[in-house]
Amino acid sequence: MARTAAWHGEVVSIHIAPKAEDPMRSVQTVRAIAGKGLEGDRYFKASGTYSDRPGPAREITLIESEAIEAMARDNELVISPGDARRNVITRGVPLNHLVGREFVVGGVRLRGIRLCEPCSHLEGLTRRGVLAGLVHRGGLRAQILVGGEIRVGDPIAPADATETRAVTPMTTADEH
Repeated sequence: MARTAAWHGEVVSIHIAPKAEDPMRSVQTVRAIAGKGLEGDRYFKASGTYSDRPGPAREITLIESEAIEAMARDNELVISPGDARRNVITRGVPLNHLVGREFVVGGVRLRGIRLCEPCSHLEGLTRRGVLAGLVHRGGLRAQILVGGEIRVGDPIAPADATETRAVTPMTTADEH
């Protein structure tokens, strides 16, 4: 018997930038393309700062809204969600635990590749202290396995939880 999800979350906001170091732009919906990334984002176009290091870990990045809030609380350092320079801001999702695991954002299936630790480049684009404030809570790099639309408000759940629901027998008219 499959286990049910111990967590469920949602997409709080979505952010893309057309090229390296451009400000992140908030969008309500974005198209995720397997093997490529998010349409309109710098890494989709191979024009991001680290595009010279290609691979599935550049397709989509996520960060917990709780991490941004914790940095504000613990380090008295406030940044807007887009300033974190991650594509998808989540709520209720244990991103650090999703390395090597598959999960679903709306109808898009992702696999966590590795943690997205903050770097000096991020700090240079934001504010001094961001690097220390987001250590071990800087988000997750993920690969897009099955593409589709991601929208603000979409549910996020472990892939095995959505598969369990998908195979649950449904009652048909003949059974009544």
